[in-house]
Amino acid sequence: MKITFAVLFSFILTGCSLSMDIPDIDEKPNLMSRGATYNDLVSLPLPRGKVYVSVYDFRDQSGQYKPQPNSNFSTAVPQGAAALLMTSLLDSKWFIPLEREGLQNLLTERKIIRAAQKKDEIVANHGNDLPSLESANIMFEGGIVAYDTNIKTGGVGARYLGIGASGQFRADQVTVNVRAVDVRSGRILLSVTTSKTIYSQEVQTGVFKFIDYKDLLEAELGYTTNEPVNVAVMSAIDAAVVHVIVDGIKNGLWTTLREEDLKHPIIQQYMETSQPII
Repeated sequence: MKITFAVLFSFILTGCSLSMDIPDIDEKPNLMSRGATYNDLVSLPLPRGKVYVSVYDFRDQSGQYKPQPNSNFSTAVPQGAAALLMTSLLDSKWFIPLEREGLQNLLTERKIIRAAQKKDEIVANHGNDLPSLESANIMFEGGIVAYDTNIKTGGVGARYLGIGASGQFRADQVTVNVRAVDVRSGRILLSVTTSKTIYSQEVQTGVFKFIDYKDLLEAELGYTTNEPVNVAVMSAIDAAVVHVIVDGIKNGLWTTLREEDLKHPIIQQYMETSQPII
């Protein structure tokens, strides 16, 4: 009887393990996943005219490190938020981002081109003039301003005669601030702060039971899912960019290509969104 029970339980565990998503080490690289807000970003109507913008820095200002042990030098959020913001601005089709984070490298390359053109002009008495760099009308500032851990935790479990299961979850939150600054006057035109919740979940089941007074059956099975932090940060940035576009329309900073596009469902949805009060 005990042998039959052990064999039956081993088959159950085998079936559960086969149903789990086993990581594939040969999986091909894919484009970065985007959250649901990305659909709102790319579905916005076209603008009457694109705005030249620049992003010099978009840093991690939260000062938070990963909660795991021995991770005092590992930050909780990605340090490439400026690149994520540039991607979001490009995808919106409302802005023309200009390279500023690698400005020194860009200037070095332009010096090399000028030197080559000058040499060709001396030898062949001809050369093409290098055009001037474009200037931005609006500068985007801000950063990842907060990362709060364990804002919500919970779990449930049950065990009977050594057989049981349990589950628990945890919710963290990342907060992003994006500011639009007028380059000519330095005046802050818009300031938007968005937050995205990051969920982690763990499910475990197991058995710890004496089949006989000498024979102990012990088995465990678990599964954990963690939402990627970079996807959550990207979603918060996407939402901030959409809010900046809609708030700019509301304040008369820019407008849509067609007047009837002002009644677009996404624009109306974000215009009705207000800051939540806790």
